[in-house]
Amino acid sequence: MIEQTITVSNRAGVHARPAALLVQTTKNFICNIYLEKGRDRINAKSIMGVITLGAAFGTEIKIVAEGEDEQAAVETLVRLFDSKFEEE
Repeated sequence: MIEQTITVSNRAGVHARPAALLVQTTKNFICNIYLEKGRDRINAKSIMGVITLGAAFGTEIKIVAEGEDEQAAVETLVRLFDSKFEEE
């Protein structure tokens, strides 16, 4: 299992478009991927889960991956968050 904490840095937060991009990206990996915000843990491959997480600008999110390609999954998602979902 690999975990990494990131901070949502795009001004609009994880709204519908970034959530869809995030879910689309996670579907490329075999491992289980979760996003944690406080006590909430959601399946990162679920669009409804990602949207209901309510990750606004400045929110700390922990990316957790378990499985065969966990390292690549976490690295890819960190890059996606760091790129601000290509919105800015």
